[in-house]
Amino acid sequence: MSRLPGLRPESLDAAQAQLYQAIAGGPRASGPQHFALTRADGSLRGPFNAMLLEPGLGGALQDLGAAIRYRGTLTDRCREIAILLVAARWDSAFEREAHEAVGRASGLSDAELAAARREDPSVFAGEEAAVVRCTLALLDGDLDDEGWAAAASTLGRARVFELATLVGYYATLALQLRVFRVGE
Repeated sequence: MSRLPGLRPESLDAAQAQLYQAIAGGPRASGPQHFALTRADGSLRGPFNAMLLEPGLGGALQDLGAAIRYRGTLTDRCREIAILLVAARWDSAFEREAHEAVGRASGLSDAELAAARREDPSVFAGEEAAVVRCTLALLDGDLDDEGWAAAASTLGRARVFELATLVGYYATLALQLRVFRVGE
């Protein structure tokens, strides 16, 4: 059972309402919708509802997420593979639901989605395989010298930075979803 009721738009203070609008009216809400951002009562789903508790911090967090999703240089497929690996490791149902839908839209097959759920790199090749190996190492806590050399040579230093930021961001969301018992 959720530890945080849905914060309905009419109950928000000015700072919360501003953040709500940035989330519900920002880049996540434009273009094709692969998962619902809001519930029927207008409250935000997933990690976004909790972000409203502390709008200053929640705003910074949602800005980082928007930068990762919409201004990064990883391909859509690579980004979604990494997010799904974080969801698998943290057993994050909301992130899995949301990003399997986004992943399908980016061209991931059912077999690739199943492999991400199992943390199985065997179905990926090239840059995607490098993303899987690097993400799994980051989820284990570090990228050793051999892993660094492989990731940096395939992805480049800037995209390794982007990937490390992505893994940290989605691990943060998974932790928040767990703490607040957000199941959907």
